Order: sequence, then structure tokens, then C-alpha cells
Amino acid sequence: MNQLTLFLPCAAGVEDYLAPEILRITGLPPGCITKQRGGVAVRTSFGHAMLLNLWSRLAQRVLVLVSHTEYRNEQDIYRATMAVPWEQWFTPKESIKVEITAQHSPLTSLNFAALKVKDAVCDRFRETSGGVRPDVDTQWPDVRIYAHLTTDQCSLYIDTSGEPLFKRGWREDKGDAPLKETLAAAMIAASGWAEGEGDLLPLYDPCCGSGTVVIEAAQIACNIAAGSMRRFAFEKYKPFRAAEWKAMKAEAAEAVVKPEPGQATLIYGSDVSHRMVDFAQRNAERAGVADVIEFRGGDALQRMPPCDTPGVMLINPPYGERIEAGGFAGKARFGARELPETDADDDNAFFSKLAAHWKKNYSGWTAWLLTPDLKLPGKMRLKESRRVPMWNGPLECQLFKFEMVKGSARARPEAPAA
Repeated sequence: MNQLTLFLPCAAGVEDYLAPEILRITGLPPGCITKQRGGVAVRTSFGHAMLLNLWSRLAQRVLVLVSHTEYRNEQDIYRATMAVPWEQWFTPKESIKVEITAQHSPLTSLNFAALKVKDAVCDRFRETSGGVRPDVDTQWPDVRIYAHLTTDQCSLYIDTSGEPLFKRGWREDKGDAPLKETLAAAMIAASGWAEGEGDLLPLYDPCCGSGTVVIEAAQIACNIAAGSMRRFAFEKYKPFRAAEWKAMKAEAAEAVVKPEPGQATLIYGSDVSHRMVDFAQRNAERAGVADVIEFRGGDALQRMPPCDTPGVMLINPPYGERIEAGGFAGKARFGARELPETDADDDNAFFSKLAAHWKKNYSGWTAWLLTPDLKLPGKMRLKESRRVPMWNGPLECQLFKFEMVKGSARARPEAPAA
């Protein structure tokens, strides 16, 4: 298990940030990784698979490639699956689930192809384990097997993560359509807030909801491993070594850094809904960072800067595809005005007022907004200095960067797209 090919899927647009994260976590040389659309492949060991599950904030899963072959029909897929030594990974006591994805596959039924993969895994165990085969559990399987088909290539993976990695284990209180932790971490990575050798700038989310962005930022500031609160599928696999895993978790616990007593707050969150602020506070307590975040209630159009030093704002405002209430200016989150839900002009007015409020009171701050609305800079009457493509599930979004300058919004030239 010392010569494996891992694939770490991520949201499209995050690959450029995931690749250096993998190198930072593993200490591997750059030649060991390959960026692909929707993820990064890395040649390494099972030990590094465990380490990446523990520390990665950007990957959705950590998959091990167990087969890569050509195929023409379902029988080819069956033979390729039968050739994999599944008995080296788990026993027939573990339940399984097969999932399949495809790009330009000539097969007429992906469900039938997934069934052939499942049959082959079970038949392999019948041959190698005295007729005993694993059960199928589509709800809470011990082992997830993924098949990915292209025009003529079939790749088979075994998942070492179990539940997706955005499930950190601390978010129990949440609102409508919460931002995934992995995407919040991608926003932070794109902003460059945690990079560099100097002190961190203040970070503020004026529409924090259940606190995802600020809690991710606080855990980064405290060097808390993303997966330190949860279990992983690899803990049931044959290559798993409990002593090695215990040492990894102990080292991660020792690496945590907390602020000194009396040290000024660095990370701030506010929301117009006091219910959401309560949710965020409870989530922060579970995440171990309640003592490094200051939460308050308040309207985004009225909140003044939370500190004297200019910093970074990171915001994921609600939009129509996520929340069917008032478009961008949904009063359930922003509480700005009693606006008709169908009046697009009111959306424009809200963001125009928000930008004016920021230019007047947040001079020197940098604001990053994640949105699928390419017209948002126009609505805000601001010129973005950067835009980063980033997918939120099926939605293609842009992370816009605005630099707050009093007066004209044209004081800053437009930078090329990232």
C-alpha cells in the first residue's frame, strides 16, 4: 500500500488551491501531483491518504484508484472489477455501495453498469472467501466504490473518506441552503487571507448565517485539522494501522494554536437574524473556536466595521437558486427593507446601498463576494479588481474581489481574470 494513486475530487475552480494544499500536507514534491478538471491526482501511500483525510479543507473525498482499463461494454467492466483484489482492502463483513459517473459513455444504462460492478465485487468475494459475499447498504455503507466511465476508459476507486469531507462534525445548527465547508475554505484560499509570513488581517462576514466562513477561518488560524472531529471509512479497511492513526491525531492536537488571554479578536461574524447568530455561536463552540470569533446581530446596511484595522470581508449572499425569498436582498437574511420579492430594481438598490455603505465606512477593506450573478458589480456600481471562477454545486459562480475606496468606484483598474 506504499505505491498508490489517489484522486481528490473538489469543486470545479478549486483545483489550483487544492494542489498546493496537498503538497503542504504531505510534504511530497510537485512532480507527484497532477491537476485535472474537478480534482487532483497524487502518487503516494496509504498513510498519506489518512493524513489528507485528516487535514484537507478543500477536497471532497480521498479516493484510491484500484483499476484503470479500456472497455467497450458492461462485460468488460465486470471483468475489470473482478480482477481487483478487493479482499486486500476489506472483508465480506463490510457492506458496500457502488456509485457511477460518466462522460460521453456509449453505454445505454449506467444503472446496469453499476449493477455489473456490484456483481463482480460480490463474485470476487465468493471465490476468495468461501462463498461469503458483502451486503449492499445504500444508506450507510462501510465501503463506497466509485466507477467513472469516459468514452472508452473505466476507472474504479475505493473511497477512504466515507461521508464527504465537508462534513467536519461540528455543524449541527444550520439555516436554509448553508454553504459547504469545503467551498468556504476555497473562498478563504482564493482570498489569500491565510497566506504569507506576517500577522493575519481581521476577517469579517457581515452575512454569516450559521457561521461556516468564519468558523473555517478560525480553525485555519488555530491550525485545527479539518477532520479532527469525525470518523473515516479507512478505519475499517485492512491496510489501516490504528497506532499510526493515533499518532497522526495526537500530532494534530499538539499543533493547535490558540490566542493568548487578552489578545484582540481577529475574526467577526454578524447576521440580521439573531436566530442564525445563535446557530453560528453553537457551531463555533462545537468546532472549538468560540473563543476566537465575535458574533453579533445586525443589518448589513447598517453594521459598522467590527475593528479599527482594515481587513477582509468574505460573503456568500443568498441568491434565487439557493433561497426563494427576495432574490439577493432576501429579507430573511438581510432584513434591509420590506421589499417586494419580484422587483429586481429593489435588488439593485440594495446592493447599490450596500456598496455605498462600504465605500463610506469600510475604506481600506477588501470584500470578496461569491455569486452566480455576473452583473453583481454593476448592481453594486463597483469595479472588481479580480474574479475567480468557482462552482457551488451545479451553479457556476464568480468570486468577485472589490477594494473599498472612498468616492469613485473607478479608482481601481480592472485586473485580468484569475
